[in-house]
Amino acid sequence: MIKSNRSKLSGIGLLITIGIIFGDIGTSPLYVFPGIIGSKVITKDLIYGALSCVFWTLTIITTLKYVIITLQADNNGEGGNLTLYALVRHTKKWLHIPAIIGGAALLADGLITPPISVSSAIEGLHQKYPNVDIPVMTIVIVILTLLFFIQQFGTKIIGKIFGPAMIIWFTTLLVLGISFIVKDFTVLKAINPWYAFNLLTNFPEGFWLLGGVFLCTTGAEALYLDLGHCGRPNIRASWAYVKLALLCNYFGQAVWLLGNEGRTLAEIGKTPFYGLMPDWFLLSGIIIATLAAIIASQALITGTFTLVSEAMRLNFWPRIRIKYPSEAKGQVYVPSINWLLYVGCIAIVFVFKKSSNMEAAYGLTINFDMLATTVLVTHFLVLKRVNHVFVWFFLIFYTVLELAFLTSNLDKFFKGGYVTMIICLGIAFVMFVWFKSAQIKKRFMTFVKMKDQLNLLSDISNDESINRFCTHLVYLTGSDNAKYIESKVIYSIINKSPKRADVYWFLHVNVTNEPYTKEYVITQYLKGKIIRIDFNLGFRMEQRISQLFRIAIDDMVGKGEIDLLSHYYSLKKNNVQADFKFVVIDRTLNDNELPAYEEFIIDTYAVLKVFGLSETKAYGLDTSSIIVEKVPLVGTHSKKIELKRMKDSVL
Repeated sequence: MIKSNRSKLSGIGLLITIGIIFGDIGTSPLYVFPGIIGSKVITKDLIYGALSCVFWTLTIITTLKYVIITLQADNNGEGGNLTLYALVRHTKKWLHIPAIIGGAALLADGLITPPISVSSAIEGLHQKYPNVDIPVMTIVIVILTLLFFIQQFGTKIIGKIFGPAMIIWFTTLLVLGISFIVKDFTVLKAINPWYAFNLLTNFPEGFWLLGGVFLCTTGAEALYLDLGHCGRPNIRASWAYVKLALLCNYFGQAVWLLGNEGRTLAEIGKTPFYGLMPDWFLLSGIIIATLAAIIASQALITGTFTLVSEAMRLNFWPRIRIKYPSEAKGQVYVPSINWLLYVGCIAIVFVFKKSSNMEAAYGLTINFDMLATTVLVTHFLVLKRVNHVFVWFFLIFYTVLELAFLTSNLDKFFKGGYVTMIICLGIAFVMFVWFKSAQIKKRFMTFVKMKDQLNLLSDISNDESINRFCTHLVYLTGSDNAKYIESKVIYSIINKSPKRADVYWFLHVNVTNEPYTKEYVITQYLKGKIIRIDFNLGFRMEQRISQLFRIAIDDMVGKGEIDLLSHYYSLKKNNVQADFKFVVIDRTLNDNELPAYEEFIIDTYAVLKVFGLSETKAYGLDTSSIIVEKVPLVGTHSKKIELKRMKDSVL
């Protein structure tokens, strides 16, 4: 397991944490109050109630649930729903459902976070230059285009400015907020939860305002996802400053809004966030806000890449091409996902046009992610033998609270929320089909005892009446137990034109519950003749089988356990290296009587598979020495065909 020095509390750790962890939640002051108020007339009850709701939402959900409790639910220092699922998946068979829901919701949320953050920042130009026709949409599209374009080069350079830039951002939030709080300290009364209760119960449509309030905590899931980059101590320590800056800004915005009591935001012509800024600072404030929005978007894009790569290795997503643009720990670039996100973000800009329209669609899907996290964290707490009373309280309290937020957010469905919901359902469908198809296929795989095949394999290897197929013959096997081998592998060697080789290799990849495991175990059934290697790789590790196999072989050669010289006389005489051939078995279901539901899953899987990488490319195998054999899986559920033999014909 790899541990980062950033996991320890340090000055540089705090700087990096503020730079890459809090971008999403840190830009929420741009749009939270506009999302709550909308076209309503500003009143004291509305502002005090909304402010109280924001304060307690940040305290109960972001601080208590995520920063204090959920950050404890780490998997060897890593966070996120899929990472947590890898740790608890063996406790209940159905836990793949919340893992899929959470992953799909976070990916769908990734489509709207960059557009709403950047648009909210750039729209400040309308307030600086109210009489100028500024092409905000064009500027937003240009910024997003550049942002997604640079992903392929890695974020090492831009990452260096994240920390200082976000320090400036949060300090700006803090100073602007305090500058207005000192004008009216009575706004601090909103800390009293009575104002929140009064808004939700007595204000017209008060309960439905929770949909806007919820926007203040939407970055909490991203905070948990990025746990591994900075570590729990740095996140907790830096959150104290970040929360102070956010709350001060929200309280300052409330003072500004109360100064405009009796009017609507449309009549004022300013958003509360930019209303805090003196005119001489407004342009600088827009630039700082835009940079913060870009950083927030960058953090979410990077998190999306990490999430997809995890989903692939946990068998939730088709195998697609991944690049590693730098040596930075965990940094990946997924080209297809990058450009799909880009197209989706641009489409969001064209469909919704303004951040105020995006606010109506934002936050609905992330509710499902939070509910999924609640379920998975509950099972983690049970796994860690936490007091059952606390576990039940945690589950019931946060389920009820998050269902309340979800119910209020349902109001957004017909205002644009259906867009992200459809995307979320589409992603969840792909993840579910890929996961279930693997389970169905595994059910039809049959195994034989390896010890019963050793004599036969040895005889074939020594049988000179069979032409030598190659010196080293390598199979990828799906058998988790070294005592067993798939019957289809033996069939390929023996029956599908006998494959005589001097050495038979069987390679298996086991994805561990830990993120960064890099181990292998060698089993020599017949020394130097029939060998199995089990690679135990963490769910965040690259599965480059050719490289890993070469490392294991070099180790064996160094210890005198295997000879890599060719077994052909003329080649061995001249010290030529032996030849290797890989056989990859493509298992397909055929002639199996499946329930209609499972047939649909398998048919859909076949369509999705076309868009993914082949096993050859996915495992990084040398295509020049690979044979792919398509093998039908036929099991006990196969349809029985009754065929009656009639009396033999006589000529």
